[in-house]
Amino acid sequence: MPLSRILRHLLTTHWRVRRAFPPATLDAIEQAIKSSEAAHVGQIRFAVEGALHALPLFKGQMPRERAIEVFSLLRIWDTEYNNGVLIYLLLADHAVEIVADRGIHAKVNAEAWTAVCRDMEAAFGAGRYESGVVNGIKAVTRHLVEHFPTSAAGSNELPDRPVVL
Repeated sequence: MPLSRILRHLLTTHWRVRRAFPPATLDAIEQAIKSSEAAHVGQIRFAVEGALHALPLFKGQMPRERAIEVFSLLRIWDTEYNNGVLIYLLLADHAVEIVADRGIHAKVNAEAWTAVCRDMEAAFGAGRYESGVVNGIKAVTRHLVEHFPTSAAGSNELPDRPVVL
């Protein structure tokens, strides 16, 4: 494990997360998710984590592994149409991961999700956290609208509020 990664995780504090995602930004992200979900029956969650805890870090846990773990912890897999999507940011690694439930994963390939992640990472690299997340939500929305358009039967199954871990 590179020493630089360990140092980044040890030095990424909750203060840094709050600075990048103040309450107004979290409100804007929540509103973007609400607006998105009005156009489809999919479910979107956004989670940001400053750094990994020591044990997973020293065991070499990678952002993708943590994102899958968070997907499960937030029960995103537990939606009626299996179309939940997690957008996960591990701030210390500057890494974005999208984990999609099997219903949407069968319709959207990994390359499409990777493109959304790289666009978000570029925005974050320029310090544009709010617009990076909102634009990422819009990109995910386009896929969900195409494959899971809105219906009268749709309901909001998961909270829209971003999760700060």
